[in-house]
Amino acid sequence: MRKSIISLIILCAIMIPVYIQAQGCMGGGDSEGVAVMGFIQTQYENKQKTEESTFTFNRARLGVVGNIPYDISYYMFVEYSPFKDANPYLLDAFITYSRLTPYLKVSMGQFKSPFSMERNTSCSGLHTVNRSMVVEELAMDRDIGILLYGDYKKLLSYKLGIMNGTGRGVKDDNKAKDYVGRLVVSPLDWIKVGGGFSFGKKVPAVTGADDDQRKRYSGELEINKGDFLLQAEYLFGEDIGSYTTGGGCGGEPLVTHEGTKKRSGYFVQALYMTPWNLQPVFKYENYDVDLDIDENEQNVMTFGFNYFLNEWTRIQANYLYCAEPGNEIDNDQILIQLQALIR
Repeated sequence: MRKSIISLIILCAIMIPVYIQAQGCMGGGDSEGVAVMGFIQTQYENKQKTEESTFTFNRARLGVVGNIPYDISYYMFVEYSPFKDANPYLLDAFITYSRLTPYLKVSMGQFKSPFSMERNTSCSGLHTVNRSMVVEELAMDRDIGILLYGDYKKLLSYKLGIMNGTGRGVKDDNKAKDYVGRLVVSPLDWIKVGGGFSFGKKVPAVTGADDDQRKRYSGELEINKGDFLLQAEYLFGEDIGSYTTGGGCGGEPLVTHEGTKKRSGYFVQALYMTPWNLQPVFKYENYDVDLDIDENEQNVMTFGFNYFLNEWTRIQANYLYCAEPGNEIDNDQILIQLQALIR
């Protein structure tokens, strides 16, 4: 029993950096031949704001990864959850060439935009059920393009992408491209410090106007010492011409508005792996939806735990206390998720 617990803790420690660098929805892609991978996330949600109480599928994903000897790998995943879309859709699909130099790989296809630590954490490796509000609204999810990435020993890792800037499964609508990058430095083996940027233009919301502009900056910190993990990230975004809103407490951006807006936010989360396969987690997040207007901040505190039944299965339980200064509403949430990996 003791050996199995120690093995599980070591596995979790090994998996953390893999998740952080994930281009797709989970780690992997270096398998010999063809390998089938995926995961299922069944979930219970209780939301005060909408008086919703339901069982659902957060995600249900299946894909193939593998190598073509000796320097080509491929990765393709499909989302099957009926609560994401009425029909299954292509999530990730990219080919990677890794023979240029020991410090450089090139991927082309559809994958996560290489911006933000939490956005680039694999969906099957998130430490809380939801990503942070600021990440959902300011860090683009999937996009199509080319990615240059690599690492130098254990000192640093980098990613630089040239992307359409139009999102998942959408052709570019102008001649401009988005330029996205992220650099992470590890001065000690238990600490990582980094940041990123994203600049792009898109077809304007108003006919005849100049192209809309989108600017993003981020800074991140991770301390992974023994069984303790601390992560923090700050994001700033400026949109000129139009912008999207509607994410709120764990939601998705839904509405496009005309105008210019500056937004920012951050999160801090702490976790500790106990000897009983139980990992308590606390997360605090702040999101200012308009930096030019006072009292536009939203704050969320997440209390919960991750319980690892074995190497492939875990339970996540989160209570989200959502607060809006000067305008308190009943929008807390209880989320319980059971995840099983397919490998």
